[in-house]
Amino acid sequence: MTNLLPYLETLPPGILPLFFFVIGTCIGSFVNVCIFRLPRKESIVFPASHCMSCGTKLKATDNIPLLSFLFLGRRCRYCKSPIAWQYPMVEFITGLLFALSIFHFGWSWYTLIACILIPACMVVSVIDLKIQIIPNEISLPGIVLGLLINILPASPLGFLSALYGMLLGGGFFYLVALLSKGGMGGGDIKLIAMFGAFLGWKNCLVAIFFGVLLGSVVGIVLMLLRKKGRKDPIPFGPFLCLGTLIALFFGNQIIYWYLHFSFI
Repeated sequence: MTNLLPYLETLPPGILPLFFFVIGTCIGSFVNVCIFRLPRKESIVFPASHCMSCGTKLKATDNIPLLSFLFLGRRCRYCKSPIAWQYPMVEFITGLLFALSIFHFGWSWYTLIACILIPACMVVSVIDLKIQIIPNEISLPGIVLGLLINILPASPLGFLSALYGMLLGGGFFYLVALLSKGGMGGGDIKLIAMFGAFLGWKNCLVAIFFGVLLGSVVGIVLMLLRKKGRKDPIPFGPFLCLGTLIALFFGNQIIYWYLHFSFI
């Protein structure tokens, strides 16, 4: 692998993002498996991929990200049941974010973090939007992984910053849950603790700020359109995920701009 990296770095500028896009769509295909099976407490490994309508085991040619959806005419090859648009959309967005990560970060530690957080954000966002649950199978192992990965010498963040990020994010949301008497769910608390473990305390603040901002704006718009009432629950996980991705890609610049213009 170490002999391969110098070669990959010499490829034309558009090839590497394209390569990451393809890898991302493959990861997105697995993300769709997690989205379907985790809420049902099913194994994400066994059985092999199968049609959700007729149960027929899918061939490799039925599982090519994006392309199979187009070639099959959005229908199962065997029972002709329609395939939900969720599947190609998740694959495409995951691929796009993977391509953005290598384009934005190059070969760096942050690319590794992005390739972990992007699939996690996709799984959490879709499940929370569909059934308003944030699976512990993502958040709890994610907290441990975020702390462990920042112990490594190559980490620019450091273990203490990761630990403070976890405590800050989880502690702040836990306090909000106590004060609001249930206005914040336990899934959200564990999720932001996980993001804090990956981002560190500074970018965790950025993630919380944008997550709350986006959630508030969407909530107000839905109430103005009379799609939601004041007491109707709104899934917060997707907004936390959006805030986290903003913090991951642009957090350091946002912090720099804030500090720079605050002290002018």
